[in-house]
Amino acid sequence: MKKFKFQLAALLKVTKMNKDKSEVKLAQATQHLINQKNALTNLEKEMQAGLQEYEVMTARTKINITVLTTYSSFFAWKRSQIEQQKQAIIKAEQERMQRLEELKIVMNKLKSIEQLREKRFDEFKQQALAEEQKQLDEIGLQIYTRAAK
Repeated sequence: MKKFKFQLAALLKVTKMNKDKSEVKLAQATQHLINQKNALTNLEKEMQAGLQEYEVMTARTKINITVLTTYSSFFAWKRSQIEQQKQAIIKAEQERMQRLEELKIVMNKLKSIEQLREKRFDEFKQQALAEEQKQLDEIGLQIYTRAAK
């Protein structure tokens, strides 16, 4: 009996490799998003710490215009950094969603190829079974004709 050989085995192998690459890219995009969110959290903590420091300073003593200007500049700079970080998070989320869509496409392609392989394998088994039955019928016919002689 001959061995099953899938005609699109190379395509199946390449598609599996593409799936693996897509999974890695999705993992990288997810990690990048997590890093961006952590950076935003750190910036917000720095802003909160600056506000607390400012409140403590204003509660203890009178502040002069230089200190007020310095804190004002600091808070404006932190707000700007936070806004930039929020934009970076949006961009990272979009990148992650794009990588997820790419993975879905590759997974669907892989699933289609694997279903085709299963279908071809079932056809191969049916054909092999039919050939085996044909050979058994021929052997049975030969035995019957020899016994009849």
